Amino acid sequence: MPAVSKNKGGGADLTHLDPSGRARMVDVGTKGITRREAWAGGTVHMKPETLERVRANSLQKGDVLGVAKVAGILAAKKTPEWIPLCHPLHLTQIELFFRTADEPARIEIEAQVKARDRTGVEMEALTAVCAAALTIYDMCKAVDRGMIIGPIGLLRKMGGESGPYARKKLPAIRP
Repeated sequence: MPAVSKNKGGGADLTHLDPSGRARMVDVGTKGITRREAWAGGTVHMKPETLERVRANSLQKGDVLGVAKVAGILAAKKTPEWIPLCHPLHLTQIELFFRTADEPARIEIEAQVKARDRTGVEMEALTAVCAAALTIYDMCKAVDRGMIIGPIGLLRKMGGESGPYARKKLPAIRP
């Protein structure tokens, strides 16, 4: 059994630290392959006129939500390249969904990631949301540099030893 460091804050064991407190990648080779699924969500807050331009597809850089969807999919597939201790996974599905909403003007993002693997896909779902939000910002910044990204968080997950997790919704933010 691999060595595990104790959390000095009195919480659960920290599996990504060796006995000396150095970061390490956890060995998941002995775990069984199971179905994994995670949903993450996030929000990009913007001026109402920026949101209207996104809806009208009238921004100079083009189809904001279409490009953000592709960026989120690509980012989920590249998560181990972004997050040093993440394992490369065999993802079976990545979906991104966008909702526009008024008062406050915002774009809500949800990512769903599925895999059959030895470890969860929470980080892939979160990475997809982050990349989509950053892409929205990039494509709209010429008309609105005051956009705010957040909150971003895990909405639910299924599979794995820790079992299911669900949150009702992310906290609201008022820019």
